[in-house]
Amino acid sequence: MPASSPSDDTRLAIEIRSLVARGALDDARERFAGLVATHQRRALRIAYHYLRDAADADEAVQDAFVKVFTHITSYRESWPFEVWFTRILINGCLDRRKARARRQRWFVATDDHAPEAARDTVGVDPTPGPEAQLLSRERRQDIEHAIDRLDGRQRTVFMLSHYGECSPREISAVTGINESTVRVHLR
Repeated sequence: MPASSPSDDTRLAIEIRSLVARGALDDARERFAGLVATHQRRALRIAYHYLRDAADADEAVQDAFVKVFTHITSYRESWPFEVWFTRILINGCLDRRKARARRQRWFVATDDHAPEAARDTVGVDPTPGPEAQLLSRERRQDIEHAIDRLDGRQRTVFMLSHYGECSPREISAVTGINESTVRVHLR
């Protein structure tokens, strides 16, 4: 990555790292709350689109923030904080998907409609009529199925671009994929 002045988040992460190294954990936690507030919505969008379950997404985001705080001393400012955090979040989401797939091989759900019903109500405005809700749900399912058909790299690039609001350069930094390849995947 080209050398440029660090973002506010990166400077804050460096400050938190320094506070943790000095043993000022209470001050570090207070400062870390700012990073959480800044990145939580974006992280939830990314996690939800990986996991397709609001509760799992919330847990994945919480776990990612806990992991970031507990490993803040290993943070290196050569990476923007957002890139470092997003890599941790995506890896956590992928681990959860693998674990879910392993569990589904061994267990049969007793209520097949409960997860689908919960997913269908996330983000739905309660004011539209039944027809609008049905059309919205069908569109969302069509998009989800199309995203699921993408291979792993294309899916990651798409989700970081559209749900994580990352630029091709940021996606390249997060994934390690060449920036021109990222642009090809987005087309």
